[in-house]
Amino acid sequence: MTSDHTPVTVLGLGRMGAATAQVFLRNGHPVTVWNRSPDRAPHLDGLGAVRADSLTDALKTGELIVISVPETAIAVKLLHTAPEAIAGRTVVNLSTGRPSEARDLEAWIAEQGGRFLDGSILGMAETMGTADSTIIYSGSAEASADHHAVIAELGTAKHLGTEVGLAAVHDLAILAGMYGLFGGFFQAAAMLSRANRNAADPTGALLVPWLHSVIDTLPALAAQIDDGVFPPTMASVEEHQFILRMLLATNREQDLPTDLLDPLLRWFDAGVEHGLGADSLTRVVPLLLGSPARP
Repeated sequence: MTSDHTPVTVLGLGRMGAATAQVFLRNGHPVTVWNRSPDRAPHLDGLGAVRADSLTDALKTGELIVISVPETAIAVKLLHTAPEAIAGRTVVNLSTGRPSEARDLEAWIAEQGGRFLDGSILGMAETMGTADSTIIYSGSAEASADHHAVIAELGTAKHLGTEVGLAAVHDLAILAGMYGLFGGFFQAAAMLSRANRNAADPTGALLVPWLHSVIDTLPALAAQIDDGVFPPTMASVEEHQFILRMLLATNREQDLPTDLLDPLLRWFDAGVEHGLGADSLTRVVPLLLGSPARP
C-alpha cells in the first residue's frame, strides 16, 4: 500500500496495460479501466477494478490517466474522441511513439486544460512493479512532482527532463541498440546453420559470454563519443573494417545474404576514406552526424 491513493484510469488492457492496472490495484488505488474490447483482462475485476462504460467516463473518473496502447498514434485518436474530459487531469502516455508525436500531444492536451507526461516501460509485464522494470518519462516538472511517486510504483522511475520528447528519444535509441544486436545474432545463427551446426550450443557457450564482455565496454565507448576523443582502445576503424570484410566474404562463400551488416561496413569504409582509420570504431558516430573532421 502507498500513502497516495490517487484515482488512476488505465486505458488499454493488453499485457502491459493489465500489468500496470494490477500494480495500482495492489497498491490501493481506485482504478478505472477501459479497453476497446471490453472483455480484456477479466482477472482485474476480481481485484477491484471498475470498468468504465465509455472512454469519456474512464477519463473523467481518473486524476491520473495512464495510457498503454501499442503506439502513440492510437493514444492520440482515443483522446481526441473525448477532449472535454481531459481538463484538470494528468495524462501519462506509456505507448511507443516518436518525439514529435509527444510534443504535438503535449500541446494539444495543454489546450484542453490538462498536463502531459510521455514515457516508456523498459521491462516486461512479469516485472512490472519491481526494480527490474524501469519507467523513463519526460514532460511537465509540475506533473512529475505531483505524480512521480505513483509512477514509481511501476518500477524504477526516471524523469529525464521537461522537454517532452526526451523519453521517446531514449526509448528508440535503446531499441536501436537492441535491434543492432538482433541483426548480428541472426547473421551468426545463419552462419552456424549453413555450416550444419546447431545455433543454441555456441550461442550459450561462446556468443553470450563474448557479448557480455563487449557490452561492458559500451559506457567507455560512449564517453569517447561524448568527449570527442577517439583512442583505438577496442581496435581501430581500419582493423574493424578488415574483420568485417572477412566476415562478409565468408557469408558470401556460404551463399548467405549480407545486407544486415553491409551498412556498417559502408561506415567503416567512410571512416578510412576520411583518414580516420587509426581512430576508435566510435568515430563512426560523428560520421553519422555529418562531422567527419577531427576535433
